[in-house]
Amino acid sequence: MTQLLSALIGNFTPELIKIAEKECINKNVLQNLVAQGRVVIPHNIHRNAEPCGIGKHLSTKINANLGTSEMHICVDEEIAKLRCSEKFGAHSIMDLSTGGDLKEIRKRFLKETKLIVGTVPIYAVAADLQRKNKDITNFEPEMLFEEIEMQAEQGVDFMTVHAGICLRSLAFERNSKRLLGIVSRGGSLLKRWMLHENKENPLYEDYDRLLKICLKYDVTLSLGDGFRPGAISDATDRTQVSELLVLGELVQRAREAGVQVMVEGPGHVPIQDIEANVVLQKKLCDNAPFYVLGPLPTDFASGYDHITGAIGGAIAGSAGADFLCYVTPAEHLCLPTIEDVKLGVISSRIAAHISDIAKDYPGTAEIDNMISKARREMDWENIFRYSVDPDYARKRKQETTKDKKDYCSMCGNLCAIKTDKQS
Repeated sequence: MTQLLSALIGNFTPELIKIAEKECINKNVLQNLVAQGRVVIPHNIHRNAEPCGIGKHLSTKINANLGTSEMHICVDEEIAKLRCSEKFGAHSIMDLSTGGDLKEIRKRFLKETKLIVGTVPIYAVAADLQRKNKDITNFEPEMLFEEIEMQAEQGVDFMTVHAGICLRSLAFERNSKRLLGIVSRGGSLLKRWMLHENKENPLYEDYDRLLKICLKYDVTLSLGDGFRPGAISDATDRTQVSELLVLGELVQRAREAGVQVMVEGPGHVPIQDIEANVVLQKKLCDNAPFYVLGPLPTDFASGYDHITGAIGGAIAGSAGADFLCYVTPAEHLCLPTIEDVKLGVISSRIAAHISDIAKDYPGTAEIDNMISKARREMDWENIFRYSVDPDYARKRKQETTKDKKDYCSMCGNLCAIKTDKQS
């Protein structure tokens, strides 16, 4: 039985109880939010992951994308990135591998971590076709459903599926004047197949089959935004909104089937439109948890998109987004290194923390207050302790004024706090 169905009949699952205790929320309130679909608890019945709730009245969660590519296959390196993601506070990872033995790589990710794990099944199908020197036009729908079932059996907790791309929404995309077109890998693959075959998207046409698989294993659906904008000038256009309207319908159908569901969002969005995008998603998708990819409020920051993503993520989270997908300095450029992963996770944690202050999430502002008090007292250890990266903060301080506990190298004896205390 899924977490949603359990909540609907009044059961308190062990995962729900643990989340309620950890997040300091009344278990009856949390149960009601899960029953309404405003909170999801991705937790495949075949895994023993650390329970994680995503949605209303819970802390803003962050995801780290990991995985091999056809150009760089080193599973041990990806596991090291996984360890880095865990160390710096990610709540989930997505295995987006496209190179190597994908089934074994996924198996290892699932074994190596207690974090919830997500995937994009169509990647595996496309990669398998490519290994056979075929492209997506040789795709058969049965391949995708078999892959989804196999990954669910393995224990994947949530899956991104681009079911909102259908002939109806594709018509808007075909008539659009987008600067950058489609930037979603899954979205571009499905579009090409649909146009080549002149057929409906099987994920949309046979959505009930997808729901049956998710119901069986309690896989949470993450309804992907295959038409997300990849340039800020493309944001909130008819193409994006047409898909979002379809996703709202699919959210309702998933809930009616007892399947947990969240919705993915843009993408590249100018800063003045971020809040409106969150409000629109919540309205059209009946307050389903919102999983945003950044968002990035400028296309100007190649090599620094972890900063851009943190700015957009903080605004989106403050407006009600529930789940932030990290962005690393490697975004748009290359496969991320371990250092890129660290910077991506930390940047998103900062964004999530800012969001949780805005949402008045219990205990968040108190962390800032404890750091402020420690600064007043020149209590460096507590400054380090409560900061997002204690080791780095300690290293920077000790590099210049290791034995000076009453000032730093910026102000020295002209420290404003020291002067104020003497007044």
